Amino acid sequence: MSTNNRVGFGREDMQLLAEEVGYRGFFRLLRLRLRHRLFAGGWSQEITRELFDRGHAAAVLPYDPVRDEVVLVEQFRVGAVYAEGNPWLLEIVAGIVEEGESEEAVVRREAQEEAGLTLKTLTRAMSYFSSPGGCSERITIFIGEVDASEAASHAGLASESEDIRVHRLPREQAMQWLAEGRIDNAASVIALQWLELQRRS
Repeated sequence: MSTNNRVGFGREDMQLLAEEVGYRGFFRLLRLRLRHRLFAGGWSQEITRELFDRGHAAAVLPYDPVRDEVVLVEQFRVGAVYAEGNPWLLEIVAGIVEEGESEEAVVRREAQEEAGLTLKTLTRAMSYFSSPGGCSERITIFIGEVDASEAASHAGLASESEDIRVHRLPREQAMQWLAEGRIDNAASVIALQWLELQRRS
C-alpha cells in the first residue's frame, strides 16, 4: 500500500542544483547534483550522479511481409569489447537523431546507408529508455515494410568507419537466433518480440 497520497511524482518533484560537463567528445559525460521528493514524504539529501548524455536514437526492423523475411545488420560494437562473447553484433538498423531531424527521417536514411533498403510503410512500435540508471538515451523502434530482395550484402559509410554485413533471413530463423542468444542487444530483441506478438494477435 502506498505511503503517499500522490498518484506519482513528476519533473516538479526534482531539483537540479548544479550541472558540470566532465567530458565532451562524440558524447558528453555530465556530473549532476540534485535532490528529489521521497515516497515516504520530504526530500532526499543532495545526490551526485554522473550522466552519460548520448542523445536519442531511432531504430527500425526491416520486414518483408510478402516473403516473411527480416533484414539484420552485423557490425563491430565497442560497447561489447570487454563483455563476454563477440563484439560483432547482429542488430536492427539504427541511428542517432540529430537536432531538427525526425525519428522517421533517421530510420529511412539509415535503412539506405546500412542495408541498401527503401522503407515503405513505417509502424511505430514503442519508445524506451535504454539504460536510465546513468544514460539519457531514449530509443524509438519502428517496423518498416521493405522488399527484402533489394537488401545489399555489405553496406555502411566509410566516413563513419562503418563496415556492415547485411543478413536477409526468414523471420522464423531470426526468432530462432533470438532464442539461442545470438541476437542479444535490446533494440533488436524488443523489435523482434514486438513483431512476433503483433503477428499472433
